[in-house]
Amino acid sequence: MEKRLFIETVGCQMNMLDSELVVASLRKQGYVLTTKPEEADTLLFNTCSVRAQSENKTYSHLGMLRDLKEKNPEKVIGVMGCMAQNHQHKIFTRAPYVDLIVGPGQLHQIPSMIDKINAGEGKQIEVSLGRKDGTRDQITRSHESFDPLRDPEMRPTPFQAYVRIQIGCDKFCTYCIVPSVRGPEQGRSPEDIIRECRHLAEHGTVEITLVGQTVNSYKATDASGKQWRLADLLTELQAIEGLERIKFVTNYPKDMTRELLEAVRDLSKVSPYLHVPLQSGSDEVLKRMKRGYTVADYREMMARIREIVPGYAVSSDFIVGFCGETEEDFQKTVELVEECRFKNSFIFKYSEREGTRGAELFIDDIPHHVKQQRNNDLLAIQNRISLEDNQKLIGDTVHVLVEGPSKTSLKKADEADNPHATQLIGRTHCDRIVVFDGNPRLIGKIMPVVVYDCHAHTLFGEVVTQECGPELFALG
Repeated sequence: MEKRLFIETVGCQMNMLDSELVVASLRKQGYVLTTKPEEADTLLFNTCSVRAQSENKTYSHLGMLRDLKEKNPEKVIGVMGCMAQNHQHKIFTRAPYVDLIVGPGQLHQIPSMIDKINAGEGKQIEVSLGRKDGTRDQITRSHESFDPLRDPEMRPTPFQAYVRIQIGCDKFCTYCIVPSVRGPEQGRSPEDIIRECRHLAEHGTVEITLVGQTVNSYKATDASGKQWRLADLLTELQAIEGLERIKFVTNYPKDMTRELLEAVRDLSKVSPYLHVPLQSGSDEVLKRMKRGYTVADYREMMARIREIVPGYAVSSDFIVGFCGETEEDFQKTVELVEECRFKNSFIFKYSEREGTRGAELFIDDIPHHVKQQRNNDLLAIQNRISLEDNQKLIGDTVHVLVEGPSKTSLKKADEADNPHATQLIGRTHCDRIVVFDGNPRLIGKIMPVVVYDCHAHTLFGEVVTQECGPELFALG
């Protein structure tokens, strides 16, 4: 009998990849996906614990399932991912109708856990050891992820894929729960990564994004004893036939080495887009955050990028309103954003997380209205910079990996006068979003597009049509 699975994912690229792998394993058990919770036999929520808003959203969604569970007690409701590892039995207390709790390191056990629930063995929980609950080797083994079964239906597009090269984190920033919920930093073997990327390319993947908590800190030892860093891995992936683009996120400033930047410059498939969180422009705040670098270090990194990588684009993350952040501290952040001119920035209001050193050491003393104002001010500055830099691209030809119809096009699909033309969306090699009109047959190809207008976060263009040789599709 066919079984139906509903899965909802919040959070980072790691969570998106985890969901893909879980769906692939459940398909082997006969499950098919549904977008309607009421139709599902099993409902899974892949969760994030980085911010309180994400956790509250999950509890809210779980709350809406209470009546559904009461009417259909045979349905299995599960919470997986970082929040499951972080809250553990607290989830059963807040949402007693949840049947299954599983951390990021135990996702391979989900099929057997569901079987136990259906066999009447009661609620199931599997989580990794805490960072103080054993030796490093024991804790590391408890956080190991499972073999990467793939499910294209769970990806943004069938020709783009995330590839995990690293799990865990040892940076222990005082605001961050990730080292507790994802475990010690460990790099996957290069042989496994290369094998997975070849498999993806053979099945139509054009672009891969290598993911890790601090992906440019990657290190691993192969079977021969050779030590690998990210630059070595990129060099090997460049040679895989069928792959056209390689990206990697998220980066740590101190590990943005000259060797890595030279690989970005010299390897044509590797995107010159670098996401490198800064978090604050104040040394005092960075020290309280335990970020491990200074503003001067970040400036030196930016100088290396400018020197080595032509056509680079850098984006960043910021936390405003961290404990003790003064107006002077915030203005230093503003000045650095103006100086670095990031392609875009992800800006967050500080959210105290239970279990972090920040919650133990510091008072969350910045009022919410001050955090909100700083968030709005910094966002406005970043949007102005993004618009100014996008305007410089008007008239240029960029090469766009066509991802699919735009949201506007999908909304108007039922009213379309011409089913053979639609508004498409894609990204440049530097990860800039481009919208243009074109034939759906272009989806999955890399096309030259002339930019004629822009917004802060979007370029608008027209496909170059005077040349249509197949060689254009290989351009990056």
